[in-house]
Amino acid sequence: MHLSLVIPCYNEEESLPALFSALDGAVEDLIRRGHTVEVIIVDDGSRDRSAQLLREATTSRPWLQAIRLSRNFGQTAALAAGFSEATGEVIIPLDADMQNDPMDIPLLLSKLEEGFDVVSGWRHRRQDARLTRILPSAVANWLISRVSGVALHDYGCTLKAYRREVLRDVHLYGEMHRFIPIYAAWHGARVTEIPVRHHPRRAGKTKYGLGRVPRVLLDLLWVRFFWFYGTRPLHAFGMFGLLNIGLALLCFLLMVWFKYWGGKTFIQTPLPQLVVTLFGMGCLSILMGFLAEILMRTYHEAAGQPTFVVRERYLNGQAQPAGPLGRR
Repeated sequence: MHLSLVIPCYNEEESLPALFSALDGAVEDLIRRGHTVEVIIVDDGSRDRSAQLLREATTSRPWLQAIRLSRNFGQTAALAAGFSEATGEVIIPLDADMQNDPMDIPLLLSKLEEGFDVVSGWRHRRQDARLTRILPSAVANWLISRVSGVALHDYGCTLKAYRREVLRDVHLYGEMHRFIPIYAAWHGARVTEIPVRHHPRRAGKTKYGLGRVPRVLLDLLWVRFFWFYGTRPLHAFGMFGLLNIGLALLCFLLMVWFKYWGGKTFIQTPLPQLVVTLFGMGCLSILMGFLAEILMRTYHEAAGQPTFVVRERYLNGQAQPAGPLGRR
């Protein structure tokens, strides 16, 4: 297979020499196994000597390409830049801090050969701080699995293997790179997970912390909403609107009951204000749903985006693939 290794890098001058050495061995091993390999390292606006080291490394490594972004855009954007440059039929992202082991790549490829479309690494014995890294990650992974319905132990592990067609129609924003297996599974891709090695960071500083947790949760809410209501937003806004209108009607009936049988006038309870507020919120929600529905239909018709997924076709008794993620 033709493989593309994509590595985002930000202020990793202390880790890069070890990374180059590890890649030399890993690429040589992959070539010996019959693969062709390209490595794309994306410098995400580093402020140290990373860009200089990358430029020097490309002079003696014909399989290495370095891309330097104009500023720090974040890991997701750096991965998207690498994916756009990759030409391999299998794309494998991994971290530049040497916590992922490039020698685990053959394990991922062996699972792809079993018929899977995405193979996700699982840092089964993770070498990070337990309180600030492992515990929040475990909670986030459990929540993501529950919300998405895709059961993986470790969404945050960068080391994964994707067939090219899985990534062709995926557009990455925010912290969305960790949700690619979810997108793939929802579109019918076969996703699996295998344990991989994880090494403690030996140089440089980690770029991750508890501050990323709220952003990941917000992105998860967006992914859930977009997938289930992206083609029918009126159902989401409309259900919320109808719920508010129903509560407004209930408050109105209570208000009338208190007036004639409960011994309280309208101004003695907050029910009139609740009726007006809930009814107004309900009407506005339904109107927002109509606007979202118009925007959605305009997008799908203008962009030619189908609202369905085809896995394969059968012609003359032969199965024919249907294109990226089953799209025509």
